[in-house]
Amino acid sequence: MPSIAFLECARCHARISADIPQTVCPQCLTAPAGSLFVRYDLSTLKSTDPRNVIERDAAGPWSGMWRYRSVLPSADPVTLGEGWTPMLKSRRHPAAWLKEEGANPTGSFKARGLSMAVTMARHYGLKKLAVPSAGNAAGALAAYAAAAQIEAYIFMPRDVPFANYVEAVAYGAHVQLVDGLISDCARVVSERKQQEGWFDISTLKEPFRVEGKKTMGYELVEQLGWEYPDAVFYPTGGGVGLIGMWKAFEEMEQLGWVRGSKRPRMIAVQSTGCAPVARAFEQGETVSTMWQDAATFAAGLRVPKPYGDAIILDIVRASGGLAMAVSDDEILASILDWGRNEGLFLSPEGASVTAAYDKLLASGYLQPSDRVVLFNTGAGLKYTDMTAAAMKLKGLASN
Repeated sequence: MPSIAFLECARCHARISADIPQTVCPQCLTAPAGSLFVRYDLSTLKSTDPRNVIERDAAGPWSGMWRYRSVLPSADPVTLGEGWTPMLKSRRHPAAWLKEEGANPTGSFKARGLSMAVTMARHYGLKKLAVPSAGNAAGALAAYAAAAQIEAYIFMPRDVPFANYVEAVAYGAHVQLVDGLISDCARVVSERKQQEGWFDISTLKEPFRVEGKKTMGYELVEQLGWEYPDAVFYPTGGGVGLIGMWKAFEEMEQLGWVRGSKRPRMIAVQSTGCAPVARAFEQGETVSTMWQDAATFAAGLRVPKPYGDAIILDIVRASGGLAMAVSDDEILASILDWGRNEGLFLSPEGASVTAAYDKLLASGYLQPSDRVVLFNTGAGLKYTDMTAAAMKLKGLASN
């Protein structure tokens, strides 16, 4: 596993030491401070055969996303078996694959980022971690903090999917429900963290959740025979996964681990009930503005202004992709469509990308022969209450 050369600010490109825990760039002169990316000395891995490197790494005591530990920080992992999730070929679309992140521990892609963040928190000797969450990050932090015996302080909107609340409490985290959105939860963390001694691991406010999420990029390329797909569809709330995958593509090109040089078009998908990035993309803006009255049953997409909005927009445009929004009605229709025709119960966020894929096929933006990867970021069963309400199903009376 490599040592970290330095942390680099995504905004001002300052180089920051990784010897002590860092949050956002301490050298940015204007707010918001830039997010920090981990940079390694990868010279010893250049032009190696990735199959040989990964075969060696996967033979060790860890599996899952830690098969890529040659391009991850050198630390003893806090792992619950996250990563290496299935790539399922669609039964109806011959060139479409669904990346099933619901197979992760705690049922979502958040396990990757929080496994890495908690790993590094333990490495640095941190004792108290705090996070605002729209749902799945709460459960993941609670689980990994329990595994590492670190205290977790979690702030969630009061109307999160019930499963997210239950699991966070069951794992022993300190959970507070907040009247409002994830932005209101983030404000609570920001206002109290110094007094309470919490280390803030909010989205893009520490460097290691991106490192965990980037393994999705390594995985999808490996699972496609070390080749890029033509497009990647990603449900975008905070957007860390999209940012992480783009970082993975950059690293793989530096290493010579991927065939071809044309990266996939990155399709960032949001809900019409909360679409700050899609609106900014359509209007040609470089950052988003706060979305008022955010409302969607895709809880993970209800982020009124992502901290990394400028990075997301840069990536989407650099890739030749786009940011778009679909309605809750379209999301629900795609949940039912994929359930009945593919045997997959998608999360609302995952169904946003399958709905978007259908729309881009119909418009001619994509052809049926274009190879695409669609991310289902969470298990549909974690959203039973939200999806049932959208379907207008009533609860079963107890006997």
